[in-house]
Amino acid sequence: MKRTALVAVTAGLALAGCGMGSGLFKSRDALVAAPQTCVPQRFEIYFADSEARLTGAARQAIGATAAQLRDCDIQRVQVIGLSDARGGGAANQSLSERRALAVADALKAAGWPVPVFDVDGVGETGAVTEAGAREPMRRRTEVLVEAAPRR
Repeated sequence: MKRTALVAVTAGLALAGCGMGSGLFKSRDALVAAPQTCVPQRFEIYFADSEARLTGAARQAIGATAAQLRDCDIQRVQVIGLSDARGGGAANQSLSERRALAVADALKAAGWPVPVFDVDGVGETGAVTEAGAREPMRRRTEVLVEAAPRR
């Protein structure tokens, strides 16, 4: 009997709470905001082994990012080329620099302002872990973008 009364009271309170929605809960539109696009962002572009040529997927990623930030004030773009540890140090440095330039050139061609670019290659620095394992995912370029809404 006590259990039935407890269930009835609990159900009654739950149903009563449903009727109190006017003002207690906000609409989804009031709670969910569109993501801001004109904010600092970071993305990576990957390359094939020993290559500095942009792949089709890389061109699509660069194009999508450029389009997303089209209406923003691009204040600074840092492009850092990396390489894995295969090959010699000088070759890897050159490769990482060519990768960074390829990405920067594609972003410039998409209309980003030239003076804001800082392009650098770090070669194989950090491409081998302390335990001696090689890091193949280092075949990439990191792009850090400082963007803000236009004023």
